[in-house]
Amino acid sequence: MGTGWTMRQADAGDISAIRLLMDRAIGALMNDFLSPEQVAASREVMGLDTQLIEDGTYFAVVEAERLIGCGGWSRRATLFGGDHSAGRDAALLDPSRDPARVRAMYTDPDHVRRGIGRAILVACEAAAAAEGFRTAELAATLAGVPLYEAAGYRPIEPFEADTSGGVRVPLVRMGKALG
Repeated sequence: MGTGWTMRQADAGDISAIRLLMDRAIGALMNDFLSPEQVAASREVMGLDTQLIEDGTYFAVVEAERLIGCGGWSRRATLFGGDHSAGRDAALLDPSRDPARVRAMYTDPDHVRRGIGRAILVACEAAAAAEGFRTAELAATLAGVPLYEAAGYRPIEPFEADTSGGVRVPLVRMGKALG
């Protein structure tokens, strides 16, 4: 890629590094957008859904054998959340009528603004389009909205994810036509 990093399909051996990266990114990149309580609560509604790795739809970006970014897409109904999140739905979507889901996009805080998120997003969109999906949707964090808007996603609706401690985490459902 001429960037010093490469992208590949994530596998089960990446899970620990992915979870560490997600935790680091949530802790460092959300502070300008959320209260400390919301940042802490974000870990309850965000994270890795290992179904993405099992489905072969999750990407890892590595530099010098170190994970610096990750993200994926899904042909399943769940819009956001990790293995530990309530309300997950593994039902398969119909590409002729349902949008693919862009899921769990994270960049190492020391590597933001280097095109990593955009490259993952392009790979997700291409893979989803190759399976016949005509649109994609995602649940953006407030920190992620600028990336997605720059990539052509438009807000559908803001919403708040509820947590067990009663803290509400703001998100924005966004969508884009593929192709």
